[in-house]
Amino acid sequence: MPNAEPGIPVALQMYSVREEAARDFLGTLKAVAAVGYESLELSGYGGLTAAELRNVLNGLGLRALSNHVALPLLRSTLDGVIDDCLSLGCRYLVCPWLPQDERGDAASYRRLAAELTAMGRRCRERGLGFAYHNHDFEFVQVDGRYALDTLLEAADAQAVKSELDVYWAYFAGVDPVQVLGHLGSRCAIVHLKDMVKDNSRTFAEVGEGRLDFPAIFAAARAAGVEFYVVEQDLCRRPALESIAISLENLRSWGIA
Repeated sequence: MPNAEPGIPVALQMYSVREEAARDFLGTLKAVAAVGYESLELSGYGGLTAAELRNVLNGLGLRALSNHVALPLLRSTLDGVIDDCLSLGCRYLVCPWLPQDERGDAASYRRLAAELTAMGRRCRERGLGFAYHNHDFEFVQVDGRYALDTLLEAADAQAVKSELDVYWAYFAGVDPVQVLGHLGSRCAIVHLKDMVKDNSRTFAEVGEGRLDFPAIFAAARAAGVEFYVVEQDLCRRPALESIAISLENLRSWGIA
């Protein structure tokens, strides 16, 4: 398999091991480090402050590259969230999800774009990147265009980057390679996840399913993607085993 650009970090989205982390957050961090991951994308602090978590990560040889924070919290305490991200050493703050009741017509996505632009500009003022993470619903046609296109084109391209989830694009019937080509430098982060080869269309470890990763890595290299994030929303195996398989496959391709 062709290599991606050397030096692109690979992080683990901690949502992949959320059940383990809920039982033992510190133990799960240790297990993730033992698997071989060196970078994380956070989705919670396990009851710790950002400063406390940074100390734990440092002790384990881990770093937080990005942080998923729900839209309501971004709206209510943006500067506090940015404080946390800076304390953690994150490169990006990411809006991970748009609630069902906010997915409307093109005008609603343009209103959201204005809101995200303001958030992204505030992040940039403080030395932090900002991105939006997609699922499948952004590839629904809204007034004749993909909702994601309407959203990103209405937002400031410098303030709001894309964190492209290749599984959800594929799930929606869209070629993630074409999406990467369309986004170009707008895409800062790529979520790596795979789809099983059977008809269930559920999640697979990276490299164990049907997505065309050679083409994805080539497109990501051309776009100048800054880092990759391994995520598996649901695991048929124990989650720690699944994330180890994904990392092992990435290493075998020269990616991690």
